[in-house]
Amino acid sequence: MLHYRDIHGYRRAYRLAGDGPPLLLVHGIGDSSGTWSHVLPMLAEHHTVIAPDLLGHGASAKPRADYAIGAFACGLRDLLTTLDIDRVSVAGHSLGGGVAMQFAYQFPERVERLALVGSAGLGREVHPAFRLAAGPGAGIALSLLTTPPARAAVRLATPALRVLCGGGLGRDLDHVLERYHDFADGTARRAFLRTIRAGIDLRGQAITMLDRGYLARGLPTLVVWGGRDPIIPAAHARIAQAALPGSRLEVFPDSGHFPHRDEPERFAAVLTDFLAGRAADHDRDDWRELLRAGRAAEPPEPSSGT
Repeated sequence: MLHYRDIHGYRRAYRLAGDGPPLLLVHGIGDSSGTWSHVLPMLAEHHTVIAPDLLGHGASAKPRADYAIGAFACGLRDLLTTLDIDRVSVAGHSLGGGVAMQFAYQFPERVERLALVGSAGLGREVHPAFRLAAGPGAGIALSLLTTPPARAAVRLATPALRVLCGGGLGRDLDHVLERYHDFADGTARRAFLRTIRAGIDLRGQAITMLDRGYLARGLPTLVVWGGRDPIIPAAHARIAQAALPGSRLEVFPDSGHFPHRDEPERFAAVLTDFLAGRAADHDRDDWRELLRAGRAAEPPEPSSGT
């Protein structure tokens, strides 16, 4: 069930379930809080789960606004504040992983644990479709691709697409196609393109959090990836583990880009076990010294393999 709050004059939709330590779930680009529907009831057995629709997504408002990851992080802070929640564990999928890392970077005193699921922000590589969506003329192309005749053609081609996609998006194709049909709405389409262009260009992902990974030294971190992810290569999981001190890595070999949908029971069990561990205790003085020491970092470029 969706709940709503008006924040800065914009409607924010979110799901709220369960009781216990707060857990914030952040979905990916073009998606919504519905992506967590398979795991939310299991996670809510032990936690108060907050799963928002990011601005420009799902049932939230889709204004002409700032869709950078920093703005998304601020929006999450403001929503949690209105809900009287000061500290959370946060799990983010795809773009939501990048937002979760940014949230932990901007508001370290509010984050107890961090879980990254097929996360953006850990390397340049991304599916070519996202690079094209960031390029010139993408708005016109997407508008044409979401006309009624085009959508009818996609429906007819769905069985063939399921075969062609194989193990990557094959298991999640219906979910992806639902999101595609949402782009028939002009406001949703424009919000999607603004979000894409805030973090991706024709060369791939333009934002990295690897240069700040050392700041997560005291933050318990879980990295979950699908071994057959066709959107963001599973090689990024190893890079994340190396860049985030003390992080735990879980690869689901048979999952694609949505391990929480492909293997919900396993995902919920892994995340619940991680959340039962220690929580970060943010120390301002330690944070200050880490920033002063810093480090020169040149993020490694992953290969396209796993």
